[in-house]
Amino acid sequence: MKTLFRTNINWPLFVLIAISLRVIFLDMNWPSYFALLLSLHQFALLFNSIGYVVPVRYLLGAFMCVQFFIGPILAYNGLDAYQYFHYKMKIPESDYFAYAIPAVCLFIMGLHIKAGKLDGEIVDERKITLFVEKNPKLPYLFIIIGFLTSVLSGFFGSELAFVFYLLGSFKFIGLFLLILGTKELKTLSLVVVIGSIVSSSLGEGMFHDLITWIIFTGSIFAIKYKIGFNTKVIACAVFIFLAVTIQVLKASYRAATGTGKEEAGIETFSNLYEKQNENGSIFSAAKLAPATVRINQGFIITNIMVNVPARIPFSNGEEMYQLFEAAIMPRILAPNKLNAGDRTIFMKYSGLQIRAGTSMGLSSLGDAYLNYGIYGGCFFMFLLGLMYSAILNIFYKQSKNYPVLILFTALVFYYPIRPDCELQTILGHLFKSCFLIACIIYFFKKTFRVQTATAN
Repeated sequence: MKTLFRTNINWPLFVLIAISLRVIFLDMNWPSYFALLLSLHQFALLFNSIGYVVPVRYLLGAFMCVQFFIGPILAYNGLDAYQYFHYKMKIPESDYFAYAIPAVCLFIMGLHIKAGKLDGEIVDERKITLFVEKNPKLPYLFIIIGFLTSVLSGFFGSELAFVFYLLGSFKFIGLFLLILGTKELKTLSLVVVIGSIVSSSLGEGMFHDLITWIIFTGSIFAIKYKIGFNTKVIACAVFIFLAVTIQVLKASYRAATGTGKEEAGIETFSNLYEKQNENGSIFSAAKLAPATVRINQGFIITNIMVNVPARIPFSNGEEMYQLFEAAIMPRILAPNKLNAGDRTIFMKYSGLQIRAGTSMGLSSLGDAYLNYGIYGGCFFMFLLGLMYSAILNIFYKQSKNYPVLILFTALVFYYPIRPDCELQTILGHLFKSCFLIACIIYFFKKTFRVQTATAN
């Protein structure tokens, strides 16, 4: 647990900020205030880790706090007044946080209880350099494979398409290898890879990929160039501005490009920003409220808690079994398993009716509650965090001979760090990506192996 508490956080400053927030927000109820402090703690850990590790554990904790703490805090403390009825919090603040706070905290404890020195996240730069020197063409091969499989994924069914989707992320692994393993920055490769994710995000109107890969790429840059405190502050401020702007404009952008009135691209996005910011009101409460739905998984949790067990009994593990079956078993062995994006279970347990094409997930916190209730749900979240940490520890042990594996943790945890995703999708991505990477290492042992004796 030392990775949670024995850190270089400036505790006197943290206490001063905590007191200041209490004074500034006198009307904020204690559950929201406590959740806010927990969130600040996770954000501080994440901030301090940038430049030292690929921060998977801290990203998991920070993103959980954004979705289950920050979003609900904003809703309960004023923004719900501007929100559409279906997206409002359905239970009192104290009841919601009585489950959300211990569940998230236990999940974070599970992540860190066997974390060692952030095992599975520390990059051995010397070994990565040796690996790239030994295989100078491999990073470029990864980038090429990533681009080719991204294009080919659209020509296959869902099962094979997912494998191609995973392989499509190899272009980022190739980019990471070039950043860490070469003396000079390969600017063209950087522009091509990042440009591709910007282009695809604008083309599809889906920005999760862009935000997630920016974070991971930024963390790799920070490790390579050992960026200082001031640079981190500026980078974080720019990233927060970018993320909030995307959330505010995303719905308008999709509406404009989806109807064919505007062409998808950076020009349309810029025009929308200028239009909505004509009076300097793009970040007003009225415009922020709809955007907070996308960082507020809490409203779905409250719908579940209203619906279960009052109208629908607890699943007692049955629904969880379906999720694990769908995540692990190939369809040829489980032909009746759940389909990705299945709306039936979501509508059954949340009581919300969503249209075809609308994507919402119950989330790990929601699935834990509807299966096992408050206490059992909290314990499940602890076990989930423990499982994630165990997987990172396996990567750590294997990386002693195969150092490139640490970079693949970004690919493996690309979905799990997003709490708004379906648990079925999260687990499916986790298991399938681990299996794919294990196969690649097994069949190309000599290529990926860096002898310890050589490294020393």
